[in-house]
Amino acid sequence: MAALGRRLRMAVWCALCSLGSLGLMDERLRMPLLPSLPADALVSHVYELHPESFGHWIHVEEAIMRGPSAFTPGERELMAAYVSQLNSCTYCASSHSEAAIILGVEPQILEGLMDDVDTAGIDKKLKPVFKFLKKLTLTPYKMIKADADAVYAEGWDERALHDIIMVCCCFSFMNRLADGHGLPSDPALFKSRAARHAREGYLAQYRDNTKA
Repeated sequence: MAALGRRLRMAVWCALCSLGSLGLMDERLRMPLLPSLPADALVSHVYELHPESFGHWIHVEEAIMRGPSAFTPGERELMAAYVSQLNSCTYCASSHSEAAIILGVEPQILEGLMDDVDTAGIDKKLKPVFKFLKKLTLTPYKMIKADADAVYAEGWDERALHDIIMVCCCFSFMNRLADGHGLPSDPALFKSRAARHAREGYLAQYRDNTKA
């Protein structure tokens, strides 16, 4: 039943993307919730609401997603897409899954992870990483030492676990930021946004929208 539910969520996500590309999605679902934001608002527009605060934030985001880590930028983009998809945030899941692909992740990996981490086509070392991410995203109050021990058992150290947690924290925040402001998920922009994530990272991409 759990696998069926995951497949259903993925099917709904794909259907929403298709509806958006055909112009069939209910316009009320695509309008930003703040009247001051443009109809096609992006995260960059939200950052401009408080440029001082987000000037600090993009340094944090850059460090988490592009700073020194045991995980490649592509792996971290995949983690971001996975957390976002678990949170049903189409805005973030779409562009970060595409960014992961640009950075070398196989296109079918995210769908495989959503279906079943154990059978997904990823390295064995990464399976406890994504199980940890899933539990921390969906049921954080249930985290126990055994969850961390499973990550350590595959050879990851404490810094690597910290990096996993930070990616989860970063995108739990970004998912709420995007959906809380009602940012529209325009499939026409998925690839261009993804290309900027992959090419520029976060600090360079958003520096002009903040006081970084």
